[in-house]
Amino acid sequence: MSQTLTYLYDPLCGWCYGAMPALSALFAVGDVKIELMPTGLFADQGARPMDDDFAAFAWANDQRIEGMTGQPFTEAYRQSVLADRQQRFDSGPATLALTAVVATTSAQEYTALKAIQHARYVQGRDVTSPRVLADLLHSLGLTEAATLVRQPSDDIAAVNQARITRAQSLMREFGARGVPTLVLESGRTRSLLVANTVFSDPHDLINQVAAAAAS
Repeated sequence: MSQTLTYLYDPLCGWCYGAMPALSALFAVGDVKIELMPTGLFADQGARPMDDDFAAFAWANDQRIEGMTGQPFTEAYRQSVLADRQQRFDSGPATLALTAVVATTSAQEYTALKAIQHARYVQGRDVTSPRVLADLLHSLGLTEAATLVRQPSDDIAAVNQARITRAQSLMREFGARGVPTLVLESGRTRSLLVANTVFSDPHDLINQVAAAAAS
């Protein structure tokens, strides 16, 4: 039976970062097509300043995610990202960078997403900066995507908005309000998978997909 998992995410979502071990385990199995779809949750109207209250809230949440998943949130991230009052909490630039990857080397979106998350949460780099994002993509050999980030065109902006619109439509269809959201198409059936269990057990996502195939 053909199965496709749509992974609705935001590149600045700590819980999406926490879910990566589960997604990586499913990728390793290789039996399921996985489609990544950015929601723009923390872009545009969802973006906000990085003030003291929000930074404290984010760090407390991040520590909870690390405790559940083992995904590291380093002191470099705390000092260079959360403590930087010039750096907004805005996923727009990273989302556009990932769309640039899809537009030029579509199979590398997952790799680029992991690299952006690692740059932010481990290295403490500013992934709201187009320059940092372009340099990061260039280091991955994604030179065409890096060029699009440095010099974005109206075309890539339109593609980016179309991806976000599609993701938001899917979230409304299933009544989802946050990310990560996991939608599985198994045969002719589409269903919302349970997301919160994958944080404590990365193999739970594989089990849910297998259960859907067997039903």
